[in-house]
Formats: sequence, structure tokens, C-alpha cells
Amino acid sequence: MAAVVERVFSGVQPTGNLHLGNYLGAIKRFVELQKTHACIYCVVDLHAITVWQDPEELRRHIREVTAAFIACGIDPKAHIVFNQSQVSGHAELAWIFNCVARMGWLNRMTQFKEKAGKDRENASVGLFAYPNLMAADILLYRATHVPVGEDQKQHLELTRDIAMKFNNDFSASISAAGHGEGYFPLTEPLIAGPATRVMSLRDGAKKMSKSDASDFSRINLTDDADAIATKVRRAKTDPEPLPSEEEGLKGRPEADNLVGIFAALADTSKSQVLADYGNAQFSTFKGALVDLAVAKLGPIGAEMQRLMGDLSAIDAILADGAGRARVIADETIRQVKDIVGLVRS
Repeated sequence: MAAVVERVFSGVQPTGNLHLGNYLGAIKRFVELQKTHACIYCVVDLHAITVWQDPEELRRHIREVTAAFIACGIDPKAHIVFNQSQVSGHAELAWIFNCVARMGWLNRMTQFKEKAGKDRENASVGLFAYPNLMAADILLYRATHVPVGEDQKQHLELTRDIAMKFNNDFSASISAAGHGEGYFPLTEPLIAGPATRVMSLRDGAKKMSKSDASDFSRINLTDDADAIATKVRRAKTDPEPLPSEEEGLKGRPEADNLVGIFAALADTSKSQVLADYGNAQFSTFKGALVDLAVAKLGPIGAEMQRLMGDLSAIDAILADGAGRARVIADETIRQVKDIVGLVRS
């Protein structure tokens, strides 16, 4: 039996307007994980088309996410960066998982209910089966860990359910092939940090989102220093000064959000932020947050713009990453076909 490689997989959808929530909730952590794990980071373009996308914009957004990965510090030579649609194993394994997962499991997925809304009958089959493709993304590389936000925990639990059912359904075949008791690992979530779920700057009860009608609800990774400063200073707050302890943030969602953003950008804790700024007025705290956000995000936006000026270089990175990902994916598909009983050449 082959040794289990401790491997991280995660992806970002290329649907435009990458923002602070994407950075703090995902990409910043991707960068940190490079130090301790073999990492595969994917631009999940097949997920993006579960709802209609303008083809030209989709191509631009795929490259923009790639530029963001690199601008934030992901090393595409030491690790693997690619776009999902270049590796056919994602779609192949997703179909096999469509035949393993149960309808009842998918019916319980809260994200489908939220995204489909009241008109569920008009939602695409792809949107409904999205979690099976996510499971295929992860398990195609037999990833042991996935950095996820709180809103993706349910999908990762489904990935574990699919892995367990596959291992159980084909246990005899798996054992006969020398893979021990289970072929797929039970992938563990990595949920950490003071701002894993970044909320809107206009409403602390809503997640920061590119789909929000107000551009002042989010800080885009491409915003310049003036835009960042304006958005932070206009962020919704309450009339009370900042508390000196975390307990004082309860019932104050906007204050909690801004403190969490500061802590995540400064690589510290909410407690430490409140020790430094407790009892301060928001005008003072926002000034410090502006300086911090501009210092951390300004260079990322500038580097993204530079990278987007050479699309052929971005495409070369994606092609190289896809080639390296395909080596791992093809071996998984070969083994899975043998386990399931599919005849291959």
C-alpha cells in the first residue's frame, strides 16, 4: 500500500471581484500552508459555470484569480496552481461520485437552498450536484486537509461521507488491490484564524460578498489606497467606543467584524487588538485599520495589475500546473476505475 502523502487542496471560484473576505478567509491561509504541506491550489472554473457566465469575463476571471494567488505569495513552482477544467479527472470522478452520493444527502445542503432561492426547479443540475464535484476535486488528489470557511464545512462533511461510502461499497476490491481498508482518506478541515468569515462593511450580519449591490460593502483586492481608506472610514459602526475585552463585542457585529479584520491583517488576536485599542473611539481605530489595510493590500493589488499585463505568462503557469496535477489525477482515475470495475485500455 502506498504511503499517505499529507496534502492540502483548495480552490477559488473565478466569478470576479476578489475581495478582502477571499483573501483573509482563504488565500492568506493558502500562503501559510505552503510552509508545512504539499499544496494544490485550483481555480475552480467548472464550479463557476453552475450558473451562467459570460465567456470572455470567465476567461478574464480565471486569470485574475491566478494573478491573485501569485500576488499574495503562492509559489507556483514549489506547489501546483492550475484551473480545474484543464484536468478531466475532476469531471470523471465527479460522475462516479454522483453514483455514490445519495439524493437525500444533497437535499440537505443549505448552500444549494440559498443559491437556488425560491425557484429551485430552474436551478441547474450542476448547482445541485456541486458538492459531489467539490468532493471529486479534493479526493482526486487524495488530499488529507482542506482549508475551508465555516460556510463550506457542510460540503467537506459530505466529502467525508462520500469517501466512507466509496471505501465501504468497494471494500473487497480496495483490499484486493492492496490499498488496505480504505482508498480515499477522510479529509480533515482546517478552520483557523480570527477572520475566517469576513462580514460586510455595511451590515455586520451579512457575509462580505461580490454580489452585494454596494461596492462599499467590501474591499476589493484591486482597490487602490484611496478606495480602501474611503471604505474603511465609511464602514458601519455603533456609537460606543471599542471594548477592552472580547466579551464586549457580543451583540456588536460591526465592531466584531472590524476587530477581526484588523487581527487577521496584523497576524494577531482579537484580544490583543482590544488590549491596544480598547476604549478608543472608532475614528481612531479606523485610522489605524486604514494604515494597516493599505500596507497589506496595496502591494497585492499592484502586483495583480502587473501580472494581468502579461496573460501569456499566467497561461503558462496554469498549463504547467495542470500538467503536474494531471500526473496525480490520472493515477487516481486509473486506480478508481479498477476498483469500481470499469474496463480501461
